[in-house]
Amino acid sequence: MNNIEFSNILKQPQGINEQQTMGLKGMLNDFPYFQSARALYLKGLKNEESYSYNYELKLTAAYTADRNVLFDYITSDSFNQNIISKVQQKLQKQVNDIEVVAAEEISIFDSETSSYDEQVLNPDLFEEKTAENTTAIAEENLAIGTPLEFNTNETHSFQEWLKLSAIPIIERKEVREEKKPKNLRNVDLINKFITSKPKIKPVRKTVSLKNLAKENSFSSNELMTETLAKVYLEQKNYKKAIQAYRILSLKYPEKNSFFADRIADLEQIEINNTK
Repeated sequence: MNNIEFSNILKQPQGINEQQTMGLKGMLNDFPYFQSARALYLKGLKNEESYSYNYELKLTAAYTADRNVLFDYITSDSFNQNIISKVQQKLQKQVNDIEVVAAEEISIFDSETSSYDEQVLNPDLFEEKTAENTTAIAEENLAIGTPLEFNTNETHSFQEWLKLSAIPIIERKEVREEKKPKNLRNVDLINKFITSKPKIKPVRKTVSLKNLAKENSFSSNELMTETLAKVYLEQKNYKKAIQAYRILSLKYPEKNSFFADRIADLEQIEINNTK
């Protein structure tokens, strides 16, 4: 990819296509610290809903010194615009595909008999369901491997994902003079202070102590999101994922049926993995 092509993509990132995404990947192989190229490559993968997106998001986090900037970027409207557009187009297509047919008058008896006959004669009822089949269906329902979706209110979910992924920041290698780092000089000062054993007089004035931990703590219910449940799922921490969906079912009772189905899918995968 040449400079002109890259400049054009930088001006219009919404239109990144598959070929340009591959070009950006090649550029990153040569210049791994090129932050603009890395941001555009991540955008290209998101546009394609690529299964490589989650891994690349980890890698981008590793190359990013300020991860708050990365979080703001992936939750911005411009970054997610293509996904929103695709969802709207899909919904519109579903509406257009709805076929309106004339009402047909049938008797209740005929309807019940027909439904019963269809169920009895349905060959799928007699097909043996293997563990592999049920697990594959469960994985499809859970959308394992699809891009993680964070919104602006899910800072905790993003930080938890970074922690669970154990992503260290990759620092640019530079040739520096052999000089004692400032943090090591600070350690020396602390050690010297401890060695001298200074006497610290206790404060006599009674100070009312508040339970700051209690004031600043958040319950797991308040912090739990569907994205965090998916984070646990992607980490293959099925027990935590199940617990997360149980919390969500209590938090959002109107979606209780949906969360119950996800729990059933997770339990199926967990059973299959323990065999």
